[in-house]
Amino acid sequence: MTADGHTTYGLQIQPRVGFFTDTTVCIGCKACEVACKEWNVVPEDGVAWTGNSYDNTGRLDANSWRHVAFVEQRPTHQDFRWLMSSDVCKHCTHAGCLDVCPTGAIFRTEFGTVVIQDDVCNGCGYCVTACPFGVIGKRELGGDGGMHKCTLCYDRLEDGHEPACAKACPTDSIQFGPLDELIDRARRRVESLHEAGVEDARLYGANAADGVGGMGAFFLLLDEPEVYGLPPDPVVPTKNLRQIWGAVAGAAALVAAGVALAFSGGSGAGA
Repeated sequence: MTADGHTTYGLQIQPRVGFFTDTTVCIGCKACEVACKEWNVVPEDGVAWTGNSYDNTGRLDANSWRHVAFVEQRPTHQDFRWLMSSDVCKHCTHAGCLDVCPTGAIFRTEFGTVVIQDDVCNGCGYCVTACPFGVIGKRELGGDGGMHKCTLCYDRLEDGHEPACAKACPTDSIQFGPLDELIDRARRRVESLHEAGVEDARLYGANAADGVGGMGAFFLLLDEPEVYGLPPDPVVPTKNLRQIWGAVAGAAALVAAGVALAFSGGSGAGA
């Protein structure tokens, strides 16, 4: 499986890698959040009490590249469960943020991941509106004016190491590796859960036919995506960009031809 622009690396191309997050074994320890901040020097946040269970970061943004959600459910008076999940940038196959970036600050790496170059970003914010997951943001206090998000630890990948969050996860809820292998593993995991009677288990983001062409970071969920704060049917805003520009170019060509014909006809009549 390749992503947009992935094959342009030629002989330097690497197998596309990503994350498979199995929420059924997440214990909410937040080791991933801490490891991400420490390795990537992401500023401190989440020190204020949100009042939303044990979730003290709230959402993904420029200061939280990993966000552990705590969803409290009480189906009956006797039953209670937490749904825990570590969210992250999806590193979409068709990445809207990359499509709209005017400076080339956002690029596709040889590993198929999507990275923002801090020293090239001008902070315009186009990428913010182009992301259907609300992942990208600007650091309001003490920031550099640019946009920030998960890089899937590109610097670690270049040295042959797994990302810091996956390395720190004590239960292997966050699994890193070649994307094709992860998808096969995830599908077998869902099958085993169904056989064990966990009928609500389903994959989110592993379908190449979805609105973003599949995700480089996908999830095994135990409820609807909305319960975890994920859009049920995400669509990259630039999905039909090529067709739109093709139609615009075709219309412009027809207009130009019409104008040329009008001038040509006028010259002939005057002669």
